[in-house]
Amino acid sequence: MRRTRSTTRKSLLARLVIALLGLVVVGALCPAAAQAQTEPADVGTQATGLHIGNGRLLEGNGNDFVMRGVNHAHTWYPNELQSLADVKALGANTVRVVLADGHRWTANTASDVANVVSQCKVNRLICVLEVHDTTGYGEDAAAGTLDQAADYWIGLKDVLAGQENYIIINIGNEPWGNTGPEGWTAPTIAAIKKLRTAGFEHTIMVDAPNWGQDWQGVMRANAQSVYAADTTGNLLFSIHMYSVFDTAAEITDYLNAFVTAKLPLVIGEFGGPADQWGDPDEDTMMATAEQLDLGYLAWSWSGNTDPILDLSIGFDPTQLSAWGQRIFNGVNGIAQTSKEATVYGGGTPGDTQAPTTPGTPTASAVTATSAALTWTASTDNVGVAGYDVVRVSGGTETKIAASTANSATLSGLTPATAYTFAVYARDAAGNRSARSATVNVTTGTAPALACSVGYRVVGEWPGGFQGEIVIRNTGATAISGWKLGFSFADGQTIANMWGGTPTQSGSTVSVAPASYTSTVPAAGSVTVGFIGNKGSTNTAPTAFTLNGSACATG
Repeated sequence: MRRTRSTTRKSLLARLVIALLGLVVVGALCPAAAQAQTEPADVGTQATGLHIGNGRLLEGNGNDFVMRGVNHAHTWYPNELQSLADVKALGANTVRVVLADGHRWTANTASDVANVVSQCKVNRLICVLEVHDTTGYGEDAAAGTLDQAADYWIGLKDVLAGQENYIIINIGNEPWGNTGPEGWTAPTIAAIKKLRTAGFEHTIMVDAPNWGQDWQGVMRANAQSVYAADTTGNLLFSIHMYSVFDTAAEITDYLNAFVTAKLPLVIGEFGGPADQWGDPDEDTMMATAEQLDLGYLAWSWSGNTDPILDLSIGFDPTQLSAWGQRIFNGVNGIAQTSKEATVYGGGTPGDTQAPTTPGTPTASAVTATSAALTWTASTDNVGVAGYDVVRVSGGTETKIAASTANSATLSGLTPATAYTFAVYARDAAGNRSARSATVNVTTGTAPALACSVGYRVVGEWPGGFQGEIVIRNTGATAISGWKLGFSFADGQTIANMWGGTPTQSGSTVSVAPASYTSTVPAAGSVTVGFIGNKGSTNTAPTAFTLNGSACATG
């Protein structure tokens, strides 16, 4: 099962309620309540493994640990554990893993969870384990309770005990909807106490109500009392930031309130792409998290029903979406700010030696849209953790692939285009080699495709509209992988798309397929839908290309 971002969808109701009640989102809600009059006791410093000290997440050795990672929908994609290695190769130090307790989705077994923890450790990742069945309790009739989630964790105690250095237990995902969120506090405290009574010493993470976004300020107002209820002091709060958090003031106010109160906080989920409910300010989220040394975990690696929030396309680490490029390679992104947990040997003061420079890459199997690169491996005094392949254009570098081996296959390239590539090596401590010499590659000309494209406006409203694009393969051979191109005439922009991932520059739009639309069968078709913004006129595009080939219209 793929997941649609229910948090984003429910935020529309949040905004309507705010408007009706005349409230101000988050920032003005109970501002004094989150400012604790007394600092939380620093009781976690003697705890086993990851723990809380003075409002910070620390490792067992007392070193500060700042999460930089992503969410991975393991319970719906149990055969995609390679994703852990892929996100590590892209620089992540943490992965939040979606599990199920059996209330709504098939429960992940003890052996499966043990394997997940093992693979996190093999890939030198800190593992945040969460039960997803609690999502939207109180509004979603299928949702489970925090008490049921606590029972699930207790059933896994034999698997989780002894892993305190490597895992955090996130009791339940978004465990309350927008109806009566004040009901969140008591069951949250009860679930924490139930786990502590059962003997769990791990750091525990708790999600906010309001589908994780806390727009009514319940978690913020009650954080001090919830924190005090955990006798170990090893409790971490998690805020989910989507379209409710669309201004810098809302974001900085919320994050700073917890830091000022010395209450530990992480952005456990967040999104950036705009949708019909708003446009989250991911730039401020990431910049403020970096400024305050707070962790963040982006939603999500791949497999969403609506692929707008897929960081990678079809679980392919070489095909990052625009959202994925922003998270991994953008300003304040994972590649720039992530530091490996010292429990794995990363960040040790003694390891300051960078790997040797990789050999000059050589290209082979060059097609219209892909190329294979190989290079002589680097060496390192401790060990090479991976390689980053960059495109070089004048004085600009753009990371386009990561690999743990001395080879990579680059896909999604533009036909008949000249590229210059180079490679860096890096070790587990974050030391980076000098850049390799470059290799020039010119992709081939794409074969002409037999295609037609139908475009229609499904509905319009002031300032916006819904569009549908049908891509038809009129040839006798299936089209595997495609890139659709067209231009708007009246300044229209795409806000949200399903069935594809758009990239827009001015009036020019390029669309890459979702995993489930990537193949257009012979004499068949695929459909892409979107929500767009418009002015007073909304002229339909008149020309389309597929992989560079002109398509008929209609």
